[in-house]
Amino acid sequence: MPFKMIKNTTRSNFNHDEDQKAGKVNRELGRYGVDIAALIETRLPGTGQLIESGGGYTFFWSGRSNEERREAGVGFAIKNHLVGKLDNIPEGVNDRLMTLKLQLQLSKKTFATIISAYAPTMTNPSATKDKFYEDLEAIVSSVPQTDKLLLLGDFNARVGKDHQAWSGIIGHHGIGNCNGNCLLLLKTCATYGLTLTNTMFRLPTRNKTSWRYPRSKHWHMIDYLIVTVKDKQDVLATKALCGADCWTDHRLIFSKIRLQIKPKRRPQAQKVAKRMNVNKLKLPEVQEELQTTLTRQLSELESNN
Repeated sequence: MPFKMIKNTTRSNFNHDEDQKAGKVNRELGRYGVDIAALIETRLPGTGQLIESGGGYTFFWSGRSNEERREAGVGFAIKNHLVGKLDNIPEGVNDRLMTLKLQLQLSKKTFATIISAYAPTMTNPSATKDKFYEDLEAIVSSVPQTDKLLLLGDFNARVGKDHQAWSGIIGHHGIGNCNGNCLLLLKTCATYGLTLTNTMFRLPTRNKTSWRYPRSKHWHMIDYLIVTVKDKQDVLATKALCGADCWTDHRLIFSKIRLQIKPKRRPQAQKVAKRMNVNKLKLPEVQEELQTTLTRQLSELESNN
């Protein structure tokens, strides 16, 4: 059976009471059986990692320095048993992009690149938005075509439901209308052959939308799991979870994907200890032979001394 990895997009602020909040996120991710989660708007300074005491996850983040105003921040929460399989820890590009690279079982040179992304909001200047997509496209364009690519995050873009105009990018189950950020995201998807998996599945509206506008109270789809078109058959489900509580005004986006992760290679000098078959000791002839051998060796030792 292929390894099933679950990807999530969630917003989690660790800027106050980090341990308490990390513990709550830890419990929620464990409750839903999440293996890897993308964390958005962490607002933590610099880059670092945190292992929640008694929990099952290691948190990695990328943000601005202490001297700068921290409005964004991205990261990953990875199950501890998967952290041991990583050749390299997640790499922070800036406070809006972080990458994680996993070697797959397919071959020695095949990887999955996972990107945790937090796009600028509608109120950000155009220069900020353009810079984000320039950085994002630089990462996407560097991923070999043989590798798998997964983008997880809050793109602050409502893409609507016009699947005919954006064939292969928007599925048949989109929702709502576009906003001013949608073209930036859709053009990037069109350029690099990406598809929005949130629009692939027929679901109730509550399991499609992820964020409620504070004034109108309307729910919108702005958090996505995006993959290459060639890999969309590996996505088994993508939906919003209404019951997850992670100190956030966004719903958790839950996706199940077929991936086979290659175990971390042991150092060549390290040998695996052989297991002894003790069941044979129950046989009388084996017991007799062992006793004879031990008696002879003890006699030889006494003679040498």
